[in-house]
Amino acid sequence: MDKILLLFLFSIIANIVCATAINPKNIKIIRDKYGVPHIYGNTDEEVAYGLAWATAEDDFKSMQENFLTARGRLAEVKGKDGAIMDFLCAVLGARESVEKLYDTSYSPKFKSMLSAYVQAVNKYAKMHPEKVWIQDAFPVTEKDVIVGYAVGLALMTNVPFAIMKISNGTIENKLLRTPKGSNAFAVNGSKTIDGNTYLGINSHQPLEGPYSWYEAHLHSNEGWNILGGTFPGGVTIFHGANEHLGWAHTVSFADHDDVYKLEMHPTKKLTYKMDGKWLTLKEKKVKMWVKIFWIIKIPITKKYYESVYGPTLENDGNYYALRFPSAFDIRGAEQWYHMNKANNFNEFQTALKQMALPGMNIVYADKDNNIMYLDNGQFPKRNRSYDWWHVLPGNTATTLWNANDNYPYDSLLKVINPKCGYVFNNNNTPFNCTAKADNVNPNTQPLKDFYFAYNDNRALRTSYLFASKGKISYDEFKAIKYDQTFMQPAYNYAMINIEDILKLDAKKYPHLQEGIDVLKKWNRKADVNNQQAAMVALIVKNIIDKIIEEGHFPAVQTRIKEWFLVQCVEDAQSHLKKHFGKLEIPLGDLQKLVRGKKELPIGGIPDVNATMWISKHKNGTYKAEAGETYIELVQFTKNGPIIETISPYGTSNEEGNKHYDDQMELFVQQKCKKMSMNYAEILKEKESEYHPQ
Repeated sequence: MDKILLLFLFSIIANIVCATAINPKNIKIIRDKYGVPHIYGNTDEEVAYGLAWATAEDDFKSMQENFLTARGRLAEVKGKDGAIMDFLCAVLGARESVEKLYDTSYSPKFKSMLSAYVQAVNKYAKMHPEKVWIQDAFPVTEKDVIVGYAVGLALMTNVPFAIMKISNGTIENKLLRTPKGSNAFAVNGSKTIDGNTYLGINSHQPLEGPYSWYEAHLHSNEGWNILGGTFPGGVTIFHGANEHLGWAHTVSFADHDDVYKLEMHPTKKLTYKMDGKWLTLKEKKVKMWVKIFWIIKIPITKKYYESVYGPTLENDGNYYALRFPSAFDIRGAEQWYHMNKANNFNEFQTALKQMALPGMNIVYADKDNNIMYLDNGQFPKRNRSYDWWHVLPGNTATTLWNANDNYPYDSLLKVINPKCGYVFNNNNTPFNCTAKADNVNPNTQPLKDFYFAYNDNRALRTSYLFASKGKISYDEFKAIKYDQTFMQPAYNYAMINIEDILKLDAKKYPHLQEGIDVLKKWNRKADVNNQQAAMVALIVKNIIDKIIEEGHFPAVQTRIKEWFLVQCVEDAQSHLKKHFGKLEIPLGDLQKLVRGKKELPIGGIPDVNATMWISKHKNGTYKAEAGETYIELVQFTKNGPIIETISPYGTSNEEGNKHYDDQMELFVQQKCKKMSMNYAEILKEKESEYHPQ
């Protein structure tokens, strides 16, 4: 017992030494002309400290959103919206998972990096108390950071959508899949005119907030050298490129997570049947102080439950349980670290074999001409007698899968170096990720029953564009990435008869004659100057809003009724007449990229490659809120990587900072800025150079 106590005390002392050993004078932050931080340190810990400091300088608001969610206190600042995130964090059991698994999940090195990271965050907060939303929420801890990761990784799967479906009472409509965004493309030398390998990193995320992208370049003398995107609160790059390789993530719709309907006792409250025995649900309460006005906060308590399956929610007398792999594994943060530091394809795959990321696709490319598509994630071994895509019986252990028994890496669907020379993913079925001849045959894939089976417009368009060309130039590669065209016929797995919009009969609906005429003129493009796309954008938005309101979207195989299509056309026609006096206007007149007082016309509608989702703004206009965000395009050449990137606004989220909106013009013009990981080149164009505090 004395030895155990001694080891415990030594561990505490070691962590304290690590946390206090960071000397900021050993860390250099070089800001380029766009304000992007290039962070240099001798050790990975020093770089982690520098990343935290630079992120806090640029977007302390979003960092605090992540940390307050981890503490269950976002409602005190964000009101109702914050309460939703606080409740979600509680239901997911993120804090409980981290408390249980933290000590055994990470290497001493990564724990040391986490300690360095939070040291910087806490020092920044102490030096800038005027920026701190809730003073007693600091200091943040390493576990707070990891709780943020746990929530974020759950958001990358279908768990929040399943919770929403339960809350809306629509869980049994058998539509549990949730389309999100993102594109990824890779082509190797057999497909390119110059023989180089290209990688397109094209995530579709919210443009602002805790899950928006933050760009940084990290360089340590311990072999960490990568440029890419992370979220505010991330300790490493989540996707990007180092001098050897790079990768992009897209959300996978594979079936990782499950929903169960419990069989409740007819008279005894909170009692459910499991294999013939009656068990009692454990009641849990989330207590929140919710801001309602200025500094006024009211206490709110919400209940949820826990069953043998996992967190359980009640709706209208029915009880539904959730079970998802990310509740049992918090190692994803460190797996990203090892992916960051991989020097070749073998090392990258070694990192992937840790199998700690619960459900994100990966498109990979490297300087050795390798490309790969991987439908990555944790797949528990489940009884094939059940349809796991739908609500499952919650009264038998045969549906209670073992959290420690997942399919291994070799079972995952992957395509490596196909003959055609290209791979892609647009949140579609993994069975369409390359040329038709090179796609995986579903009948040979052991996880075929758990993989998503549908395409979307982005996937069909990308597949068509790559297949219709021989060897392509880098400019042609970029044109595919920035394409804003709908296929004919239009198709989206969430709105399978979307083409019907363009088939409405003016004789049947004479009051829509003008609108129908505009739709028939549309060339299926959504570029910023397109004169008919504004009407299409409004119609699509109305359809999506309505289906979301009814709890049926995002979903698979939703057929839109004609009466509702007619209503959407009526609404779009009325809106354009009212606010613009006519139906044919440039799409960019309707929708804007907005930050502060700057507003710029922007193209894109949902499910074209260069996607844009919009929300109401002012005077009949709309603003971009999600879709195209951080973009990184990489050419792996014999002389090293050539990298272009762009962010929708700028590096800083501090209004008044020169980098608050200085990338907007390039972004709306579908142009990028040149980036470098070469120290000498960075110094030539540096804007500033300093040490963190």
